[in-house]
Amino acid sequence: MIIMRSLLCDSYGSPAVLRLAETAEPQPAPDQVIVAIEAAGINFADGLMVAGTYQTKPPFPFTPGSEVAGVITAVGAEVHGLAVGQRVNSVCGMGGYAEQVAVAASRVSPIPEAMDFPAAAALPVTYGTAYHGLVDKARLATGETVLVLGAAGGVGLACVEVAAALGARVLAAASTTPKRELCLRHGAQRTVGYDEDEFTTALTEFTGGTGIDVVFDPVGGSVGEAALRQLAWGGRFLTIGYASGTIPAVKLNRLLLRESAAIGVLWGAWATRNPEANLANASRLSELWQAEAIRPHVGGTWPLEQAAEALKQVMEGRILGKAVLLPR
Repeated sequence: MIIMRSLLCDSYGSPAVLRLAETAEPQPAPDQVIVAIEAAGINFADGLMVAGTYQTKPPFPFTPGSEVAGVITAVGAEVHGLAVGQRVNSVCGMGGYAEQVAVAASRVSPIPEAMDFPAAAALPVTYGTAYHGLVDKARLATGETVLVLGAAGGVGLACVEVAAALGARVLAAASTTPKRELCLRHGAQRTVGYDEDEFTTALTEFTGGTGIDVVFDPVGGSVGEAALRQLAWGGRFLTIGYASGTIPAVKLNRLLLRESAAIGVLWGAWATRNPEANLANASRLSELWQAEAIRPHVGGTWPLEQAAEALKQVMEGRILGKAVLLPR
């Protein structure tokens, strides 16, 4: 039996419960390929899964990690259009904190030769979520205003870039000056902190008092509630996640008075249910990358041995942009 290295979670807890172990190399099912992982994206949801607070609760032991980039080393008998040696990225769902992963061919996308593996691993989840939320759910139109909360994090910064690439005017909310400066470099027209008075004033000035067309909220809590109150007529509030630890309350009369909408964005489940549409979105994101309209900001890389520390920093909001593992 050939072995590889993987991070295993045997019980729920902080990222410190993850342990490095030797496991058997995966073998492809007929509809799968094996990807030798050169880079793996680290996401907030990975920490929730390890803590046992995520929607998905896999049986123990499991290996977290939902997105990877690397090279195909084996192809299942029923797979067409993919080949050994091809450079790809993938939404694997689980198993990314390892040296290899088996993944359904329908969830694998070729990447441009010029794209490095860390950037490729930073694209699928955060940019997939941002694009799905803004395009499929909010139906963002050119010239509309977008408020991004938690804008310097992985999914927040992806939303800043995608919204700007789609012709929106972007107001980025982030907690510190370095974070706000990063958002400006990635396409935001203006930034704002979370002080209540400053926040309200900035939104009024940015929109001329008409309100925000689209709010992209991976934070929740009181700032999410404050943002919902600033929706324009026909505005759309996208709820992505609750990094603050608190789910905001939605008073339905606020939606009624402005004919606005609160919309849930659960990209992973949508991608599983709509693989062809998701691959089309991935292709569009690749086109935006090749046009230099989006450029993932990798805020740090770590070897597999330091995955727990890297995930801890992500959960604490200490990473600007995306954190990436380099298993090899």
